[in-house]
Amino acid sequence: MSSQADVLSPKAQVQQNKGSLNAAGFTDYYDIDGLLTEEHKLIRQSIRDFVKREISPNIEKWAQDNHFPSEIVKKFGDVGAFGPTIPTEYGGGGLDYISYGLIMQEIERGDSGMRSTASVQGSLVMYPIYAYGSEEQRRKYLPKLASGEWLGCFGLTEPDHGSNPGGMTTTIKDMGDYYLLNGAKLWISNSPQSQVAVVWAKNDEGRIRGVIVERGMEGFTAPEIHNKWSLRASITGELVFDNVKVPKENLLPNVEGLKGPLGCLDSARYGIAWGAIGVAIDCYESALKYSLEREQFGKPIAGFQLQQKKLAEMITEITKAQLMVWRLGTLKNEGKATSAQISMAKRNSVDMALHIAREARQIHGGMGITGEYPIMRHMMNLESVITYEGTHDIHLLITGADITGIQAFK
Repeated sequence: MSSQADVLSPKAQVQQNKGSLNAAGFTDYYDIDGLLTEEHKLIRQSIRDFVKREISPNIEKWAQDNHFPSEIVKKFGDVGAFGPTIPTEYGGGGLDYISYGLIMQEIERGDSGMRSTASVQGSLVMYPIYAYGSEEQRRKYLPKLASGEWLGCFGLTEPDHGSNPGGMTTTIKDMGDYYLLNGAKLWISNSPQSQVAVVWAKNDEGRIRGVIVERGMEGFTAPEIHNKWSLRASITGELVFDNVKVPKENLLPNVEGLKGPLGCLDSARYGIAWGAIGVAIDCYESALKYSLEREQFGKPIAGFQLQQKKLAEMITEITKAQLMVWRLGTLKNEGKATSAQISMAKRNSVDMALHIAREARQIHGGMGITGEYPIMRHMMNLESVITYEGTHDIHLLITGADITGIQAFK
């Protein structure tokens, strides 16, 4: 005797199963939720609700208009998106690294540019002030950055020195009562609207040191970069220093050398490893939904083998990445995660998300290039994410150096 499924048309089968697929949270194919605490899930839901309320309804227009919504900064502060792992005594959330990862994942489901705003503030500005700064610096800057009263940026990349930050030419010269800062930084997220910048420069001995530069210091400007085709809802600019007098108390006292900025980048790359999975999930869910609704040749395109191949490979790659970042988060919480492990996760997640975005665009057909769906915006954003904070190729060579003991990029 035939079962009901045997006699239902393909369209009817899809309609029967569609509710259960969506209800099952199909982007959690291996029950990753079972590895999370109740607090983790509450934090994720809180940020997910925030993104649906404050970002998702507006993001396509912001991207189309190349507009950075400055009001989002205070809202990020209110929801606890800035410095989640910073201790509460300084205004942070006092959370663990899996919580931080989930926050970045949910924000980047909304938009990579929005995640850039949050992760730069937390990982590249608040983290170095907390980890390398004096107690006075922590008390002065961190609460204002955590609340969103101030926006910050991170000055490392220069016009002629990207993947080789040790070649920087920005300098700080000891003038006795102050430091004199000269040079320029390029491709700096948040810079045109930042009140504070953590800047890395070489001192008189050629050693890299970090200084805190505040808006309004004479000779300090932060012009905006225009005509971007990527991260259009994020604001990006330069940092230009023309004989800027930086007070001695603004030097980060507890670190010198490249380990300072690279430690910050480890924290930011970790957030990207989680965040890019949010993009992949958003593209996958959009493609799955579209494939179940779009009909060709008398049935939903989800019923065709090649579309199922795309969707099955998407969920497989998402699942593999979810397991990788969960394990990486556990290692971070235990203080065991290495820079090379973080590089591998960043590279894997972004490459995976970009591939899924491209496959999702094909499933959406011509509609995939329109603002009716998030696919093309995500794809353009990922073209920046795969390059910044360590390029795709450099992260590959970091893994290569780690497993062979030979650095191929020097």
